[in-house]
Order: sequence, then structure tokens, then C-alpha cells
Amino acid sequence: MTKVYVLGGAQTDFAVNWARQQKDIYDLFEQSLNQALCASAIDASDIDVAHVGNFISSLFTGQAHLGGFFGHANKALEHVPSSRHEAACASGSMALLAAMRDIESGHYQLACVMGIELMRNVDGATGAAHLGAAAWRGKETLGCNYPWPRMFADLFEEYQQRYNTDIGYLRRIAEINFANARQNPNAQTRNWRFGPDSFSADEQANPVVEAPLRKQDCGQITDGAAVLFLASEAYAARYAKQRGIALQSLPHIKGWGHRCAPMLLKHKLMQSREAELIFPYVRGTFTDALSRAGLADINSLDGMEVHDCFSMTEYMLIDHLGLTAPGQSWQAIEEGTIERQGSFPVNPSGGLIGLGHPVGATGVRMMLDAYKQVRSEAGAYQVEGAKNFGTFNLGGSATTCASFILGV
Repeated sequence: MTKVYVLGGAQTDFAVNWARQQKDIYDLFEQSLNQALCASAIDASDIDVAHVGNFISSLFTGQAHLGGFFGHANKALEHVPSSRHEAACASGSMALLAAMRDIESGHYQLACVMGIELMRNVDGATGAAHLGAAAWRGKETLGCNYPWPRMFADLFEEYQQRYNTDIGYLRRIAEINFANARQNPNAQTRNWRFGPDSFSADEQANPVVEAPLRKQDCGQITDGAAVLFLASEAYAARYAKQRGIALQSLPHIKGWGHRCAPMLLKHKLMQSREAELIFPYVRGTFTDALSRAGLADINSLDGMEVHDCFSMTEYMLIDHLGLTAPGQSWQAIEEGTIERQGSFPVNPSGGLIGLGHPVGATGVRMMLDAYKQVRSEAGAYQVEGAKNFGTFNLGGSATTCASFILGV
């Protein structure tokens, strides 16, 4: 692989409700871009190409064409080539892949990648209906109130049938991620407080959303953006020299994986009836990333940021990524393996449940957190000694899957 370096970036505070501040998606775009330029000490005039990951701004805000905002947010970008990428919750990762291809081809030396979503400007029922666009309209999630909690509740029921999975382990995943988020100054839930029944079956403290998933099992509706800068080796070398640092200290993308599956969850489950794993191609996506990075297995990494849109999603990824045997994800939870101080931290940032999930931003935010980890810049949620960190981002019912490995 041609080396693609990550030169840093920034994310907005995911606790901010932009509509309540009488601000719109352009305001979010402008602030996040200029925040990232400042944090990375990047000269905007150096940017050759720009990519935006966004799922559903057209429904939430009425604004679909986002690339033209670059020139308004910074005069140096008035004519930069740009494009928007959509793949449900994996939209940000698709923008990253596109930027990688630009760098690897030699067409451009420095790419700006933004993931962005403004989603808290509508009521909950409207938001849930909008997010249902990532499913197959008219063919699945019919007759339910909340399409995505229903979809991942169905996945839990599949785990119950195959492996007799205990719902209590999902509650523990949520508890861990909310606890991690308390250490993250950008987390949406960092100041939330929970009582003794918050992670129980208590109908007031933790009400059912779509049975058996409850409130704390569900990721947050979030406003936010994250921005990263990807660079060629030549540009990264100049960047490092100007700052008096070693090129080898800058992280680069060591491996990546990207696979898609048919849309319908029922089709996926039917196709894997005789398979060892419920989603074999999820394992394949991650194996692709490991292979390209020249790494043997998940234990070659120091931790991961994974897609926990629901606690069930993370539970599935624990065994699908090979941290445990199929159906045995509970072991990594019971033994404390995935906790921030455990032997393999998962979502030290707080993940989607704790940090927040502005859908189009999530893939970019995950890589930003991987960057922070391998640069030892994650502050209170730093994983000690991290040198190689992974991400796994998915869209829909694991319809679009993307994984990256970042390291120094």
C-alpha cells in the first residue's frame, strides 16, 4: 500500500444542540472546518481535495449539496474539488476511503475529510422516521415505532436462538460506554447521571424502546462534525520537517477493509443459517484490514473504536472481530477485557452510546480517536502504550461495513 498519513483534525462538542442555539448546518460545517485547521496547523491553501460524509441532511435540514460550503467557510477553498458520500452510518468511512484513493493515485497531496450531521432539530418520532431511510422502505421494520431499535432487537433475538445470549451483557456494554464517555470532554453524555436502576429492567429508569432493547441500549441522536486531514508521504514529510518532528511519529493508515451485503436483515440471517458467524462478511471486512496491515489478528492491536449504535451491535462485533469465539462475546464482557483498563479496550471514547452518533460523522470521528490514541493525545481516555488502533464502522443492518487500522 502507498502510505496515507493522518495529520490530525478536530471534532465539535457532541453535547451541543445547534438548533437551540439558532444555528444551522452551515454554522456547524464552518466551525468544525476552522477548528480542525487550527488544531492541525494546516494552511487551507494546501488542501487539494475535500470529501464530506453525510447520510441524511437532505431530510433533517433540507440541505443536500454540502461540498459547496467549503468555499464559504474558508476563502482559500473557493475552488477546491469536493464531493459528498452516503452509506447510512458508514458515510464518514466512505469519505475517508475516497480521500485515500485520491492520495494513493498521486492526483492530490492533501485531502480534507469531514463527517457531519445535524439531527436534533426535529422531534424524536420524526427523527426515527428519517433514519428509517437506511432500511428498505416498505419491506422491513413494518409496524414498529422505531425502525433501528427494532432491527437490532431482532438481531439480539437471533443471538438468543443460536447462543442463548443473556440480555444482561448488553446492559453492561452500555454501562461501560457511558462510563468511558465521562472522561471525554466532547461526549454528549459526559454530564449524565445514572441511578442504581438505570441499567436494569426498571420501566421508569430504563424504559423499553423496542423489546427487549431499552433506553440505555440505544445510541444517541446527536449533532456534530469531525474533520481529518489525509496526506501523501511527500506532504507528510514536509509537514513533519516544518514542525521539527519525525515523520515516523505521524500515524498512517496501515490497513482497510470495505464490504457490502444485501439490504434486508432477514436475507442476511437466512444466508448465514449454517455459517459459524451471523455476518461472515463482517469478519471478512476486518480480516481484509488486518491482512493489508500485515497483522495476524485482533490481538495485534491495542484497542478499537467500534460501531455501537446499539449495545447489541457492539456485542455482535466482539465475536465477529475475533475477540472471542462465535457466540461467546459475553466472556470479554464478564472478564473486563473490553473496559478501558482491560486487556483490549473497546470504545474508550464512549462510543456511539456514550460519545454520541451524528450519523455521517461517526466514521471520521472513529479515525480521529484512533489518531489520538496512537499519538498519546486522548487525555483522560488514553489507552496506555497504544501504537496500533482499529475502527469498525457499519451502515444499516451491517449492510455497509468499513474497517481501518491506524498506527505509527
